[in-house]
Amino acid sequence: MLKARSQKPATRTIAILALPGVQLLDVSGPLDVFAEANVQGGRESYHLRVIATAPGDIRSSSGARLLPDDVIGHMHPEAIDTLLIAGSPNAAQVQLNDLVVNWLRRVASTARRYGSVCGGAFFLGAAGLLDGKHVTTHWAVAEQLARAYPLIRLDADAIHVRDGRLRTAAGVTAGLDLALALVEEDLGRDIAKRVASQLVMFFKRPGGQLQFSRQGEAAPSGRSALQQVQRFIAAHPADDHGVDKLAARAGLSPRHFARLFRHEVGMTPAAWVETARVSTARRLLETGRNAPKQVAVQCGFANADTLRRAFVRRVGVTPAEYRKRYAHG
Repeated sequence: MLKARSQKPATRTIAILALPGVQLLDVSGPLDVFAEANVQGGRESYHLRVIATAPGDIRSSSGARLLPDDVIGHMHPEAIDTLLIAGSPNAAQVQLNDLVVNWLRRVASTARRYGSVCGGAFFLGAAGLLDGKHVTTHWAVAEQLARAYPLIRLDADAIHVRDGRLRTAAGVTAGLDLALALVEEDLGRDIAKRVASQLVMFFKRPGGQLQFSRQGEAAPSGRSALQQVQRFIAAHPADDHGVDKLAARAGLSPRHFARLFRHEVGMTPAAWVETARVSTARRLLETGRNAPKQVAVQCGFANADTLRRAFVRRVGVTPAEYRKRYAHG
Protein backbone atom coordinates (compact mmCIF):
# COMPACT_ATOMS: atom_id res chain seq x y z
CA MET A 1 0.00 0.00 0.00
CA LEU A 2 1.42 3.36 -1.04
CA LYS A 3 1.83 6.04 1.60
CA ALA A 4 0.34 9.41 0.84
CA ARG A 5 2.96 12.07 0.24
CA SER A 6 3.04 14.77 2.90
CA GLN A 7 2.35 18.15 1.39
CA LYS A 8 4.96 20.85 1.93
CA PRO A 9 3.39 23.85 3.70
CA ALA A 10 2.80 26.72 1.30
CA THR A 11 4.92 29.85 1.34
CA ARG A 12 2.66 32.89 1.58
CA THR A 13 3.55 36.09 -0.26
CA ILE A 14 3.15 39.16 1.95
CA ALA A 15 3.17 42.37 -0.05
CA ILE A 16 3.42 45.81 1.53
CA LEU A 17 2.45 48.71 -0.69
CA ALA A 18 4.53 51.81 0.06
CA LEU A 19 3.67 55.18 -1.44
CA PRO A 20 6.04 58.17 -1.59
CA GLY A 21 6.27 59.75 1.87
CA VAL A 22 5.60 56.44 3.61
CA GLN A 23 6.21 56.10 7.35
CA LEU A 24 9.22 53.80 7.38
CA LEU A 25 8.18 51.80 10.46
CA ASP A 26 4.82 51.00 8.84
CA VAL A 27 6.85 48.94 6.36
CA SER A 28 9.86 47.73 8.33
CA GLY A 29 7.94 46.79 11.49
CA PRO A 30 5.61 44.21 9.93
CA LEU A 31 8.42 42.93 7.69
CA ASP A 32 10.59 42.19 10.73
CA VAL A 33 7.74 40.31 12.41
CA PHE A 34 7.15 38.11 9.37
CA ALA A 35 10.90 37.58 8.87
CA GLU A 36 11.28 36.51 12.50
CA ALA A 37 8.36 34.11 12.04
CA ASN A 38 10.38 32.45 9.26
CA VAL A 39 13.29 32.07 11.69
CA GLN A 40 11.20 30.79 14.59
CA GLY A 41 9.25 28.40 12.37
CA GLY A 42 12.40 26.99 10.80
CA ARG A 43 11.22 27.51 7.23
CA GLU A 44 10.20 30.24 4.77
CA SER A 45 6.54 30.58 5.69
CA TYR A 46 6.50 34.10 4.26
CA HIS A 47 7.90 35.53 1.04
CA LEU A 48 8.17 39.28 1.64
CA ARG A 49 7.80 41.98 -1.01
CA VAL A 50 7.74 45.77 -0.89
CA ILE A 51 5.63 47.17 -3.73
CA ALA A 52 5.96 50.66 -5.22
CA THR A 53 3.45 52.60 -7.27
CA ALA A 54 6.07 53.66 -9.83
CA PRO A 55 9.60 52.60 -10.82
CA GLY A 56 12.49 53.84 -8.70
CA ASP A 57 13.19 54.09 -5.00
CA ILE A 58 10.64 55.33 -2.48
CA ARG A 59 11.49 58.34 -0.33
CA SER A 60 10.02 57.90 3.15
CA SER A 61 8.75 60.63 5.47
CA SER A 62 12.07 60.54 7.36
CA GLY A 63 14.08 61.01 4.17
CA ALA A 64 15.40 57.45 4.07
CA ARG A 65 14.84 55.65 0.79
CA LEU A 66 13.39 52.20 0.17
CA LEU A 67 14.31 50.05 -2.81
CA PRO A 68 11.09 48.20 -3.71
CA ASP A 69 10.95 44.61 -4.95
CA ASP A 70 8.14 45.19 -7.44
CA VAL A 71 5.98 47.86 -9.05
CA ILE A 72 2.19 47.47 -9.12
CA GLY A 73 2.05 47.23 -12.90
CA HIS A 74 4.59 44.41 -12.98
CA MET A 75 3.37 42.09 -10.23
CA HIS A 76 0.48 39.70 -10.69
CA PRO A 77 -2.15 40.45 -8.00
CA GLU A 78 -3.12 36.78 -7.87
CA ALA A 79 0.31 35.95 -6.42
CA ILE A 80 -0.37 37.98 -3.26
CA ASP A 81 -1.67 36.13 -0.22
CA THR A 82 -1.77 39.17 2.08
CA LEU A 83 -1.59 42.83 1.10
CA LEU A 84 -0.89 45.59 3.61
CA ILE A 85 -0.91 49.28 2.70
CA ALA A 86 1.54 51.33 4.75
CA GLY A 87 0.55 54.79 5.93
CA SER A 88 2.22 58.17 5.77
CA PRO A 89 1.94 61.34 7.86
CA ASN A 90 0.00 63.04 5.06
CA ALA A 91 -2.11 60.05 4.01
CA ALA A 92 -5.38 61.97 4.38
CA GLN A 93 -4.23 64.48 1.76
CA VAL A 94 -2.84 62.01 -0.80
CA GLN A 95 -4.85 61.64 -4.00
CA LEU A 96 -4.51 58.18 -5.53
CA ASN A 97 -4.50 57.85 -9.30
CA ASP A 98 -6.74 55.39 -11.12
CA LEU A 99 -3.91 52.92 -11.66
CA VAL A 100 -3.34 52.52 -7.92
CA VAL A 101 -7.06 52.46 -7.07
CA ASN A 102 -7.80 49.78 -9.65
CA TRP A 103 -4.82 47.70 -8.55
CA LEU A 104 -5.94 47.85 -4.92
CA ARG A 105 -9.44 46.73 -5.86
CA ARG A 106 -8.11 43.88 -7.95
CA VAL A 107 -5.77 42.62 -5.23
CA ALA A 108 -8.48 42.93 -2.57
CA SER A 109 -10.77 40.77 -4.70
CA THR A 110 -8.27 37.91 -4.95
CA ALA A 111 -6.03 38.07 -1.85
CA ARG A 112 -6.75 35.92 1.18
CA ARG A 113 -6.31 39.03 3.35
CA TYR A 114 -5.77 42.73 2.81
CA GLY A 115 -5.43 45.65 5.15
CA SER A 116 -3.65 48.79 6.27
CA VAL A 117 -1.27 50.18 8.85
CA CYS A 118 -1.92 53.61 10.36
CA GLY A 119 -3.04 56.17 7.74
CA GLY A 120 -2.98 53.51 5.04
CA ALA A 121 -6.68 53.15 5.84
CA PHE A 122 -7.27 56.32 3.81
CA PHE A 123 -5.92 54.55 0.72
CA LEU A 124 -8.26 51.60 1.22
CA GLY A 125 -11.10 54.07 1.72
CA ALA A 126 -10.26 55.83 -1.53
CA ALA A 127 -10.55 52.48 -3.30
CA GLY A 128 -13.98 51.87 -1.75
CA LEU A 129 -12.71 48.96 0.34
CA LEU A 130 -13.83 50.19 3.78
CA ASP A 131 -17.55 50.82 3.29
CA GLY A 132 -19.60 48.95 5.86
CA LYS A 133 -16.46 47.62 7.54
CA HIS A 134 -15.29 47.71 11.15
CA VAL A 135 -11.91 49.50 11.07
CA THR A 136 -9.32 51.42 13.04
CA THR A 137 -6.51 53.86 12.27
CA HIS A 138 -4.19 56.22 14.15
CA TRP A 139 -6.11 58.05 16.88
CA ALA A 140 -4.98 61.45 15.58
CA VAL A 141 -6.73 60.98 12.21
CA ALA A 142 -9.59 58.70 13.29
CA GLU A 143 -12.26 61.42 13.19
CA GLN A 144 -10.96 62.59 9.81
CA LEU A 145 -11.24 59.06 8.42
CA ALA A 146 -14.79 58.74 9.76
CA ARG A 147 -15.79 62.04 8.13
CA ALA A 148 -14.20 61.10 4.81
CA TYR A 149 -15.81 57.62 4.77
CA PRO A 150 -19.06 57.83 6.76
CA LEU A 151 -20.10 54.24 5.97
CA ILE A 152 -17.30 52.73 8.06
CA ARG A 153 -17.69 51.52 11.66
CA LEU A 154 -14.71 53.08 13.40
CA ASP A 155 -13.06 51.88 16.61
CA ALA A 156 -10.65 54.70 17.47
CA ASP A 157 -9.29 52.87 20.53
CA ALA A 158 -8.43 49.52 18.93
CA ILE A 159 -4.81 48.52 18.27
CA HIS A 160 -5.92 46.42 15.31
CA VAL A 161 -9.26 45.19 13.95
CA ARG A 162 -10.31 42.14 11.98
CA ASP A 163 -13.39 42.22 9.76
CA GLY A 164 -13.62 39.27 7.39
CA ARG A 165 -10.63 39.43 5.06
CA LEU A 166 -9.91 43.04 6.06
CA ARG A 167 -7.32 43.90 8.72
CA THR A 168 -6.60 47.45 9.91
CA ALA A 169 -4.04 48.64 12.46
CA ALA A 170 -3.66 51.80 14.49
CA GLY A 171 -0.64 54.07 14.36
CA VAL A 172 2.89 53.06 13.38
CA THR A 173 4.03 50.46 15.96
CA ALA A 174 0.57 48.88 15.86
CA GLY A 175 1.69 47.44 12.53
CA LEU A 176 3.87 45.06 14.54
CA ASP A 177 0.86 44.02 16.63
CA LEU A 178 -1.17 43.37 13.48
CA ALA A 179 1.62 41.38 11.84
CA LEU A 180 2.00 39.29 14.99
CA ALA A 181 -1.75 38.57 14.97
CA LEU A 182 -1.44 37.41 11.35
CA VAL A 183 1.45 35.13 12.30
CA GLU A 184 -0.70 33.64 15.07
CA GLU A 185 -3.51 33.06 12.55
CA ASP A 186 -1.17 31.29 10.15
CA LEU A 187 1.44 29.52 12.27
CA GLY A 188 -0.11 29.24 15.71
CA ARG A 189 0.20 30.78 19.12
CA ASP A 190 3.52 29.17 20.05
CA ILE A 191 5.48 30.59 17.12
CA ALA A 192 3.80 33.98 17.51
CA LYS A 193 4.79 34.10 21.18
CA ARG A 194 8.37 33.22 20.30
CA VAL A 195 8.42 36.01 17.71
CA ALA A 196 7.13 38.49 20.31
CA SER A 197 9.77 37.35 22.79
CA GLN A 198 12.59 37.69 20.27
CA LEU A 199 11.46 41.17 19.21
CA VAL A 200 10.88 42.26 22.84
CA MET A 201 7.26 43.25 22.20
CA PHE A 202 3.95 42.49 23.87
CA PHE A 203 2.28 39.32 22.63
CA LYS A 204 -1.04 41.05 23.38
CA ARG A 205 -0.57 44.75 24.06
CA PRO A 206 -2.49 45.88 27.17
CA GLY A 207 -5.05 48.62 26.65
CA GLY A 208 -5.92 50.49 23.48
CA GLN A 209 -4.87 53.68 21.71
CA LEU A 210 -6.56 56.07 24.12
CA GLN A 211 -3.71 55.71 26.59
CA PHE A 212 -1.39 57.36 24.02
CA SER A 213 -3.84 59.97 22.79
CA ARG A 214 -3.88 63.55 24.01
CA GLN A 215 -6.93 64.30 21.91
CA GLY A 216 -10.07 64.82 23.91
CA GLU A 217 -8.24 66.44 26.81
CA ALA A 218 -9.91 69.47 28.33
CA ALA A 219 -9.34 72.55 26.17
CA PRO A 220 -11.49 75.69 26.53
CA SER A 221 -13.88 76.39 23.67
CA GLY A 222 -17.04 78.37 22.99
CA ARG A 223 -17.75 81.99 23.86
CA SER A 224 -15.61 83.92 26.34
CA ALA A 225 -17.91 83.41 29.35
CA LEU A 226 -17.90 79.63 28.82
CA GLN A 227 -14.12 79.53 28.37
CA GLN A 228 -13.67 81.38 31.66
CA VAL A 229 -15.77 78.72 33.39
CA GLN A 230 -13.74 75.95 31.75
CA ARG A 231 -10.45 77.50 32.82
CA PHE A 232 -11.74 77.75 36.38
CA ILE A 233 -12.69 74.05 36.36
CA ALA A 234 -9.26 73.07 35.04
CA ALA A 235 -7.51 75.20 37.66
CA HIS A 236 -9.71 73.91 40.52
CA PRO A 237 -10.64 70.30 39.61
CA ALA A 238 -11.38 69.31 43.22
CA ASP A 239 -14.11 71.95 43.69
CA ASP A 240 -17.83 71.29 43.48
CA HIS A 241 -18.72 71.96 39.85
CA GLY A 242 -22.45 71.42 39.78
CA VAL A 243 -24.39 73.10 36.99
CA ASP A 244 -25.93 75.66 39.37
CA LYS A 245 -22.52 76.88 40.53
CA LEU A 246 -21.02 76.91 37.03
CA ALA A 247 -24.03 78.78 35.67
CA ALA A 248 -23.76 81.40 38.43
CA ARG A 249 -20.09 81.90 37.56
CA ALA A 250 -21.10 82.53 33.94
CA GLY A 251 -23.98 84.80 34.97
CA LEU A 252 -26.60 82.58 33.33
CA SER A 253 -29.55 80.52 34.45
CA PRO A 254 -28.69 76.80 34.93
CA ARG A 255 -30.98 75.73 32.09
CA HIS A 256 -29.65 78.30 29.63
CA PHE A 257 -26.06 77.59 30.69
CA ALA A 258 -26.40 73.83 30.20
CA ARG A 259 -28.03 74.25 26.78
CA LEU A 260 -25.48 76.84 25.63
CA PHE A 261 -22.54 74.81 26.93
CA ARG A 262 -23.59 71.67 25.09
CA HIS A 263 -24.25 73.61 21.88
CA GLU A 264 -20.94 75.51 21.82
CA VAL A 265 -18.56 73.09 23.56
CA GLY A 266 -20.00 69.86 22.16
CA MET A 267 -20.53 68.06 25.46
CA THR A 268 -22.43 68.51 28.71
CA PRO A 269 -20.87 70.48 31.59
CA ALA A 270 -20.62 67.24 33.59
CA ALA A 271 -18.71 65.50 30.77
CA TRP A 272 -16.30 68.45 30.50
CA VAL A 273 -15.71 68.40 34.26
CA GLU A 274 -14.89 64.69 34.12
CA THR A 275 -12.58 65.24 31.14
CA ALA A 276 -10.75 68.03 33.00
CA ARG A 277 -10.40 65.91 36.11
CA VAL A 278 -9.02 62.95 34.16
CA SER A 279 -6.56 65.27 32.38
CA THR A 280 -5.32 66.46 35.77
CA ALA A 281 -5.14 62.88 37.02
CA ARG A 282 -2.98 61.91 34.05
CA ARG A 283 -0.48 64.65 34.85
CA LEU A 284 -0.40 63.74 38.54
CA LEU A 285 0.12 60.07 37.74
CA GLU A 286 2.92 60.88 35.31
CA THR A 287 4.81 63.26 37.57
CA GLY A 288 3.89 62.47 41.18
CA ARG A 289 4.09 59.64 43.68
CA ASN A 290 0.69 59.97 45.32
CA ALA A 291 -1.48 56.87 45.57
CA PRO A 292 -4.62 56.69 43.39
CA LYS A 293 -6.73 57.51 46.46
CA GLN A 294 -4.84 60.78 46.94
CA VAL A 295 -4.97 61.57 43.22
CA ALA A 296 -8.74 61.02 43.31
CA VAL A 297 -9.14 63.59 46.09
CA GLN A 298 -6.88 66.11 44.35
CA CYS A 299 -8.90 65.79 41.13
CA GLY A 300 -12.38 65.97 42.69
CA PHE A 301 -13.39 62.31 42.44
CA ALA A 302 -15.35 60.86 45.36
CA ASN A 303 -12.93 57.97 45.79
CA ALA A 304 -10.31 55.86 44.01
CA ASP A 305 -12.97 53.61 42.48
CA THR A 306 -14.76 56.58 40.88
CA LEU A 307 -11.42 57.79 39.51
CA ARG A 308 -10.72 54.32 38.15
CA ARG A 309 -14.03 54.07 36.29
CA ALA A 310 -13.68 57.55 34.76
CA PHE A 311 -10.04 56.90 33.85
CA VAL A 312 -10.79 53.62 32.10
CA ARG A 313 -13.67 55.28 30.25
CA ARG A 314 -11.52 58.18 29.02
CA VAL A 315 -8.05 56.63 28.71
CA GLY A 316 -8.69 52.91 28.26
CA VAL A 317 -6.46 51.65 31.10
CA THR A 318 -6.56 51.88 34.89
CA PRO A 319 -4.69 54.64 36.78
CA ALA A 320 -2.30 52.02 38.19
CA GLU A 321 -1.49 50.67 34.72
CA TYR A 322 -1.08 54.18 33.35
CA ARG A 323 1.35 55.18 36.11
CA LYS A 324 3.38 52.02 35.61
CA ARG A 325 3.96 52.91 31.96
CA TYR A 326 4.23 56.67 31.98
CA ALA A 327 5.47 57.84 35.38
CA HIS A 328 8.69 59.86 35.30
CA GLY A 329 11.66 58.51 37.17
